[in-house]
Amino acid sequence: MHSNEEIQAMRRNYNSDSLDETTADVSPFAQFETWFSQAREAQLLEPNAMIVATIDENNCPMTRTVLLKGFDEKGFVFYTNFHSRKAQHLENNPNIALQFLWLPLERQVMITGRAEKLSTKESLSYFLSRPKGSQIGAWVSQQSQIISNKSLLLAQFEKMKEKFKHGDVPLPDFWGGYRVVPERFEFWQGGENRLHDRLEYTLDTQNKTTDDAPSWVRHRLSP
Repeated sequence: MHSNEEIQAMRRNYNSDSLDETTADVSPFAQFETWFSQAREAQLLEPNAMIVATIDENNCPMTRTVLLKGFDEKGFVFYTNFHSRKAQHLENNPNIALQFLWLPLERQVMITGRAEKLSTKESLSYFLSRPKGSQIGAWVSQQSQIISNKSLLLAQFEKMKEKFKHGDVPLPDFWGGYRVVPERFEFWQGGENRLHDRLEYTLDTQNKTTDDAPSWVRHRLSP
């Protein structure tokens, strides 16, 4: 077992880049697009992986890693089984947080907001783009439920595979997407001597742009 002293000595200095008000975009969505594109160009493993935090019925937070499947100025999209823990949490409390961690770039992005279900049309469009095995998997998995062993899951997969072998796999009525509508962004760039760059964007509820799009206020936060 590692000693506390060994763990305490684990550190690296961040000095690969910087982030300030003169270079950051005034729109948090445009800034995210820039950083997300750079994470893809750097060929990071799963650059669209994000930690999703929800609140359970006892007001306790729970996190898991989910893949981002789309974003625009309306929000950030992911898909799940509506019987899953995160979906049940969101049914009772739509407040949600996302975190993207791109360690090789010494960057992270934190987003908080509210989750809303996508339309069936939007969920179907994505579902039809998935590999057939993943479509069948959505039917098989009773996500977050206790099962006695994996062999039962695999047997059910083979059963459903046989059922749908001659046609399209329909969208399950218990499966679909959520859009996270942001209310706050934080962009974090690692800095030397732990003087990290942190830019926060919050919704300006007092002002609207001419096209009635949300207006954002940007602040620098102390590290």
